[in-house]
Formats: sequence, structure tokens, C-alpha cells
Amino acid sequence: MVEDDLMRLTRQTNYAIRILMYCASNGGQLSRIKDIAAAYSASELFLFKILQPLVEAGMVETVRGRNGGVRLARPAAAINLRNVVEVTEENFALAECFETGAVDCPLIESCELNSALREALNAFLGALGNYTIDDLLGNKAFMRRRLGLMEPVHGLAAAS
Repeated sequence: MVEDDLMRLTRQTNYAIRILMYCASNGGQLSRIKDIAAAYSASELFLFKILQPLVEAGMVETVRGRNGGVRLARPAAAINLRNVVEVTEENFALAECFETGAVDCPLIESCELNSALREALNAFLGALGNYTIDDLLGNKAFMRRRLGLMEPVHGLAAAS
């Protein structure tokens, strides 16, 4: 069905959001990619690939070493979905004519399809900008249990 593919985000974006949600649920503690991959039944290699744009965008930070891992670089309430989508999606071409030089259409100079689709894309991205990673967490205790995270020990998270 054509409607199912309209405005569909890639797996990369889906899992980028999941990584951010996991880290947000882990209360500032370092999270291991191995644990995130297990929680979502995903490939560690795939998640490592997704990490790079998130690090470059300042959404997560990595700590190397035996006790290393990944954590949010800023509060979950400061990371909106629009930013995540813009960092992880490679292409926002909704039609061939969005791609420069990709289509040979005699109407390209006078057709309003481009502006209508651009307006729709801006509305989509605008709506995503209204939601943060923190908004997606809902019941945080439930989320932590579902992800297999231990309840934080008071004072321990701040020390690490």
C-alpha cells in the first residue's frame, strides 16, 4: 500500500531514537551498546554505526575503556525529534523533483508540487520539533523495567 511508505523514517532513525530513549531511561549512567542491542534485539554493529551522527550532533557522548559506554550529552528534554530526524535521515526528497537534476519534467519551472510537498515536509518536521526524547519516556519506571535496567542506586549515578 502506498500510504504505508509516505513519510516513512529509516531504521537508522528509529534506532537512533531508541538509543536516546535507552540512555535517557538510564538516568545519566553509562550504557553499553551491548546492553542497548540486547534490549532492542538489534545488531551491535548497526547501533555503533548510528552512534556517530548522534555524537557529532552533540546528542550523546561516548566514554572509551573497559568501563566505558554511551550517555546523553544533554538533557533528554533538550533533544527534540526533529533534530534526531535531521541528523539521521539522508534524504527528504518526497518526489523525484525534490532531487536536483533528477527528473526531466517540462513543468519543473512552473509546477507547484514542489512547494506543496515542501510545505508538507516542513509541517511534518515542525510537529516532530514539538516532542523531545523525554516526552517519549512516559512512565519512566515502567520504561526502565521494559528495557531491563536496574533501578538507580541513590548517589551512585552522580559518582560515575
